[in-house]
Amino acid sequence: MGNVNAKDPVPDGHTKYYTTKQQPVNEKGFVGYKTEWVEWQKEVPYETPKKP
Repeated sequence: MGNVNAKDPVPDGHTKYYTTKQQPVNEKGFVGYKTEWVEWQKEVPYETPKKP
């Protein structure tokens, strides 16, 4: 942890459920992060049931 520059970009964070990416600095100096969620459930279109 010797020479760390505070202005260097942070590497992307990867987990099983999401990925975070650093956003650019705004005019106030705030650095935000964008979270991209991984879909782990499938959506099936609804079908009306058959009439007996």
